[in-house]
Amino acid sequence: MTGGVLSGLGKGVTASSIGVLLKSAGLRVTAVKIDPYLNEDAGTMSPFEHGEVFVLDDGGEVDLDLGNYERFLDVCLTRDNNITTGKVYNKVIQKERRGDYLGKTGFRLSHISPMKYRIG
Repeated sequence: MTGGVLSGLGKGVTASSIGVLLKSAGLRVTAVKIDPYLNEDAGTMSPFEHGEVFVLDDGGEVDLDLGNYERFLDVCLTRDNNITTGKVYNKVIQKERRGDYLGKTGFRLSHISPMKYRIG
């Protein structure tokens, strides 16, 4: 499900509902929310700009949509079910600090693009 940055369209509820239909057809279903913001999580974001924060069982502070996913799909999600640009950038910076890139210059395409495989 994609819908850009338009808030309040019902993307989360729609994705949850589709998940329920897939689950009722016997498929195993989970949910992953990918947000473009540079914050690592929703915990420090203004509720007036972003909406209410939902706290997961593992303490992850995430978008309220993940609460809908949990309730609709009857699953227990973790902070790993929420991916933000800030979280991805932080992971790349940590790898660079550890020396994982062997002194090479970090580039968005060559070092962040491989992060997409974390989702699959």
